[in-house]
Amino acid sequence: MNIAVIGCGAMGSVYAALLVSAGHRVCVVGPASEHLQTIRENGLRVTGASGDRRVYPEVASILPENIWDLIVLAVKAGAVREAVQQLRGITRETLVVTLQNGLGSADVVAEVVDSDQLIVGIAQGFGAARVAPGHVHHNDMKAIRMGPYAGLTVQRLQAIADTWQEAGFDAAAVDNIEAMQWEKLICNVAYSAPCALSGLSVGEVMHDQYLGEVSRMAACEAFEVAQALAIPLSFDDPVAWVRDFASRMPDALPSVLQDIRAGRVSEVSVINGSIPVEAAKVGLQAPVNKTLTALVQGIEATFR
Repeated sequence: MNIAVIGCGAMGSVYAALLVSAGHRVCVVGPASEHLQTIRENGLRVTGASGDRRVYPEVASILPENIWDLIVLAVKAGAVREAVQQLRGITRETLVVTLQNGLGSADVVAEVVDSDQLIVGIAQGFGAARVAPGHVHHNDMKAIRMGPYAGLTVQRLQAIADTWQEAGFDAAAVDNIEAMQWEKLICNVAYSAPCALSGLSVGEVMHDQYLGEVSRMAACEAFEVAQALAIPLSFDDPVAWVRDFASRMPDALPSVLQDIRAGRVSEVSVINGSIPVEAAKVGLQAPVNKTLTALVQGIEATFR
């Protein structure tokens, strides 16, 4: 397949590396950076749960004109609106998969891409981080799940999921992608903001006497909102759910913490910040996640 990965951060690098290793032609797309320049000159190295590999994808600053079979949108949620402009004019044969944290990114993409070409993807439990320019490490790789945004045929969706499965991911097509988004979101709200505020890893927050309680409160609050929205979750104990998540990769540093350390605005507004927004739809409030979001955004305000 001809595959473009727009956004070659930690997660985009993992996607690209395994897809190249599976024999696909892959082009990573992103603005000029030391990371991309190193990939262009020396290849992309990915280590961790998927092994240790060095691959040589194509590198471009903007999406090249081509007949793409699949475009993987792997930028952070805040960059989706800008990145999706590159998708104007893609052919009807091209499928696009969104892989962002939180809620709402697929709706932004659907403003540009026909809904029957759009796949909503979820990446669960990778714990990926950039070690150095051209080198990404990930602690785990729990799952990739994909569902149709609207109108995509089962056959086309299954073909893409099979491609990722063959590349080494635990990938599957699902009917109810919204439920899986929430299952990931509940884990993310438990650790994203608490880790960002404390500088601790996922495992350290889980075991911390004080932050552990805050983490569990954030998860339970999100769980209650999901229940009120009638989201069919696969579990009924949010504390056990998020503790199992953290126990798989205790040394992981959430992307929100990585962004704060780098002086970048994070995705906290679509992770912890999405819970008060969704709660309001069913007449609820979410003070824990609202407060956590405000605290992280207060730090981010100093970056501007």
